[in-house]
Amino acid sequence: MIEHVEKIWREPDDGIWETRGPRRDFTQSKVMAWVVFDRAVRLAEGFGLDAPLERWKRTRDEIHHEICERGYDPVRGTFTQYYGSAELDASVLLIPLVGFLPPTDDRVTSTIDAIRNELGRDGFVSRYSTTDTDDGLPGDEGQFLACSFWLVSALALNGRVDEARALFERLLGLTNDLGLLAEEYDVQAGRQVGNFPQAFSHLTLVGAACAITVAERARAVDPADGAPAV
Repeated sequence: MIEHVEKIWREPDDGIWETRGPRRDFTQSKVMAWVVFDRAVRLAEGFGLDAPLERWKRTRDEIHHEICERGYDPVRGTFTQYYGSAELDASVLLIPLVGFLPPTDDRVTSTIDAIRNELGRDGFVSRYSTTDTDDGLPGDEGQFLACSFWLVSALALNGRVDEARALFERLLGLTNDLGLLAEEYDVQAGRQVGNFPQAFSHLTLVGAACAITVAERARAVDPADGAPAV
């Protein structure tokens, strides 16, 4: 698998949302390519495996440098949907969650704020702007619950634990009588929409709960430091 990613990571792709527009160098896709090499190096070092560590480390560093250079807009202060674009995509909230950058890095903080401000609707987060993104589909869509839970996790790791907890509680309030969530929540209609039940929503709920727990424990140990390292 690593050898395959080593061959294809520079190629454009369809992104996590599999948009129907042209293939792009999606920032989140490149981040996940970095994750492949970062975890491979960690596993090989941790278990003493025979592996081309120096080559993997070089590739890992190359991907990291390219993302920071081409996937980040220093003028707007945010990671963008794909290299050279102005569009935002909530999937870049994974950057602090996977350890690509420290969760309190200025670029992470400004990216969180940009996504909240531009993709947020009544506090919940859309995947991307359906107006700006060529996804080949007509009309608008609801707010993607997994993205909102990613925001919870990112806020918690960023040290904004109270904000994370408040949004988390609001999201829990959307569940039905069985505690289940759909794929999206339509803020305007005030109801869940899309695939139901959606495992992605529940998986990210668990991740958000863990992130809040870690952040609150860290704050209890050191009230001046509410942002645990990843």
